[in-house]
Amino acid sequence: MSLSFLTRPTAEEVVGRVWEALRTVRDPELDTDVVSLDFVASVEVTDADPGPVAHVTLRLPTYFCAPNFAFLMVADAWDAVSTVDGLADVEVVLIDHFASDAINAGVAARAGFVHSMAGTEVGEAVAELHELRRTFTERALMAGTDLVVRPLMRDGATPEQVAAMTLGEAPPSADLERLRARRRELGIPAGDTDPLVVDPSGATVGVEALPLHLRKARSYQVGVDANTSICRGQLAVRYGL
Repeated sequence: MSLSFLTRPTAEEVVGRVWEALRTVRDPELDTDVVSLDFVASVEVTDADPGPVAHVTLRLPTYFCAPNFAFLMVADAWDAVSTVDGLADVEVVLIDHFASDAINAGVAARAGFVHSMAGTEVGEAVAELHELRRTFTERALMAGTDLVVRPLMRDGATPEQVAAMTLGEAPPSADLERLRARRRELGIPAGDTDPLVVDPSGATVGVEALPLHLRKARSYQVGVDANTSICRGQLAVRYGL
């Protein structure tokens, strides 16, 4: 006799798994997950034939948020939730956005950004979003470098020490783990023996180039902080949060 029913997840468990999956989806510009940003308006799981369906509703700070960023988040949310065990289907919709109809239809059809925008009021898209994603991952790498290295230098580490430091020699932290993750996404080695400070191509940054590199890294992190604050404020006002 099969005992598979004993391990079948409850509806609450599936909903929880969907929320956790959504925590892997980031706003590419802010490098923060959509749950922490409060971009997830709702998550529901309904019974259907042949199995449960997840319904995810996303929202953004303004009606005119960039459609390429919006498309990435909706598509990434669909991909992430589709990996959740216990679901037969996934529906992800973006609401209150000028391009939501085109984005929702395109993601549901797995059509890609260019095809999804063709013939819509949004305008023609000239390319898919792979390069855009990489560009913002590179910026996240730079901003992450600032978050990890600035405390080290504040505590007295010299440029020579930082330039010679490996990832394994940096103090453990959530920022360090995020920096490792961004490096892996870019195909840059992220092991304990790999250099702590590298540029977006993966090249080691020497002591002479380090000051300028860290100033650039700081400028990226300041930009992320400012844009995150603006987006949070706009979202709060728009939805009365």
